[in-house]
Amino acid sequence: MKRSKFVWKQTFQNYMSKDHNIDSITMLGVFALIIVIAGIFGFIYEFIFYYFNGGMKEFYWRGGNFLPWINIYATGSIMIYYLTYKYRKKPWKIFFISFIACGVLELISGWGMDIVRNGNRCWDYNNEILNFGNIGGYVCFRSAFFFGISSLLLMYVIVPICFYLACSLDKKVFLTISITLCTIVLFDEFYNLAFARILQLPRAYDVYKELGFHFVTFPKN
Repeated sequence: MKRSKFVWKQTFQNYMSKDHNIDSITMLGVFALIIVIAGIFGFIYEFIFYYFNGGMKEFYWRGGNFLPWINIYATGSIMIYYLTYKYRKKPWKIFFISFIACGVLELISGWGMDIVRNGNRCWDYNNEILNFGNIGGYVCFRSAFFFGISSLLLMYVIVPICFYLACSLDKKVFLTISITLCTIVLFDEFYNLAFARILQLPRAYDVYKELGFHFVTFPKN
C-alpha cells in the first residue's frame, strides 16, 4: 500500500516536473485508456444533465452505442492532451485553450453532423437550459465552460492515473487491458456508425428503443 502511494506520488511529481519518457507503444495504451475513460465520462455527464434538462422526470440514453460511451468526448480528450500537455504547470492556460478548442470542435462537429444528417441533430442548445451564448444551437457558453473545467480533470487526474498504471503495471498487462477496452468501445462505435447501416443490422438505438429506453429528440431543421 505504501509502495503504491509512493509510486503514485512519484509519478505525479514526474508528470508535473518533466516530460514523460514512456515509449511509443506504451503511450498508445495510455491514449487507448484515455479514450475509454473520456467517452464514459461524457456519457455520465449527459445522462445526468439531460435528466435535469427534461424536468427530472426520466433518464435518457445518450450516444448511439450499446455501451455507455460518447465519441466526441473521446476525440476531445486526445485533442486537449496534445494542445495543453506542455502547459500543464499553468491550469489557467489549460482551461482557456480547452474552452476555445472544445467550443470550436463542438461548433464544427454540430454543424457538420447537421448537414450530413439532413437536419436531424444529435444536440441543439436552443432546446436546453443554461444556453447563454448559444451559437446556432451547436455550442453555448455553458458547454464550452464545462469542457474547460473537464480539461483540468483530464490533465490533472485522468492522464496522471493513466501514466501511473502504465508505469506500475507489467507492460503486456497494461497494453492488453487498455487496448482491449478501447477496441471494444471502438467496435461498438463503428458497428453502429457504419456496419449496421451497410449490412442492415439492428443498431443500438433500435434495440434500446424496443426495450423502452428514452432518447432525447430535437425538431428537424
